[in-house]
Amino acid sequence: MKKIAILGSTGSIGTQTLDVVRNNPDLTVVALAAGSSVEKMEGQIREFRPQVACMWTEEAAADLRSRVADLPVKIVAGMEGLLEIAVLPDAQVLVTAIVGMIGIRPTIAAIEAGKDIALANKETLVTAGHIIMPLAKKHGVSILPVDSEHSAIFQSLNGEPADKIAKIWLTASGGPFRGRTSKELAHIQVEDALKHPNWSMGRKITIDSSTLVNKGLEVIEAKWLFGVDLDRIRVVVHPQSVIHSMVEYVDGAIMAQLGTPDMRLPIQYALFYPDRRPMGGKKLDFFELGQMTFEKPDTDTFAGLKLAYQAATVGGSMPTVYNAANEKAVALFLNRRISYLEIPELIAGAMEQHKAIDNPGVDEILQTETAVYEYIEGKVND
Repeated sequence: MKKIAILGSTGSIGTQTLDVVRNNPDLTVVALAAGSSVEKMEGQIREFRPQVACMWTEEAAADLRSRVADLPVKIVAGMEGLLEIAVLPDAQVLVTAIVGMIGIRPTIAAIEAGKDIALANKETLVTAGHIIMPLAKKHGVSILPVDSEHSAIFQSLNGEPADKIAKIWLTASGGPFRGRTSKELAHIQVEDALKHPNWSMGRKITIDSSTLVNKGLEVIEAKWLFGVDLDRIRVVVHPQSVIHSMVEYVDGAIMAQLGTPDMRLPIQYALFYPDRRPMGGKKLDFFELGQMTFEKPDTDTFAGLKLAYQAATVGGSMPTVYNAANEKAVALFLNRRISYLEIPELIAGAMEQHKAIDNPGVDEILQTETAVYEYIEGKVND
């Protein structure tokens, strides 16, 4: 019996993780954490009977306590609650599906407590990879990627020597605006950007996919996960989303992981690695697929990807600026306070005004995030 805790249980990755639990009776959920979806959390508690559940605000936690008063579950709140779940003695694996940099401290706490990490929180490695990866090595903890692209790379590396990697190829669907010009993007609305052609994801990550910022975050994440220099990480647009990523070796051989766009596969692989389990759902049909195509990303129109390489090249606190500026800009766009094309403009502006801090600690990372939020809010309110 494997016991897991899930941070972000009511979001897209969290709910799909619970689908995997439903289909594998030897998985047990010992803790759940969510933001504000009290009703969804109540349903999850009644179904999975965790020991502990956390809501981000005390108000939401109080509401949840009254709803599940008939059950033997401890309700906690805020960062203190997330940290309690991260070090819960019974949990063997922490699934970090929570959105944002609030995932950094619980991930560090879980690693120090000897928990393996099923990582779906990009921000943790993008902003604190220089802290997380050495810490995981020190404590003998596995960082198992849940993102489909990084899972594909992880699987393509299986059994191969890491020093023989020539390139990592991260595939991108291109999102709903592939092939559009900047002029055509000028009047894009929220509803347009939320229509992803292949994947079902949360609102923020769907916007990130459309701007290629999501791919930029994945480039930085891959650098830390696999110890590969930036100049060996390439992005290729693959609209069919069948090849989830590839590894090219020094002899020219390329290993790829293929499958339908279903996040339950990388989630299940991370939870049971190195075992492979049967999984229901639609399987890849090559005859139905017919063909696969590939394109070079347009980094002039979709500057988010180019900015990620720039941030990672500078290093230090600059990837935090890139990530925080994007988080704030996307939130403003979703609230209809800025236009679609202002997202990369605000990211570029935040990076330009920031003086990078070498090797930042967690407090400096979080202070940088706050400063970036304040800078963007000030720009928008000018």
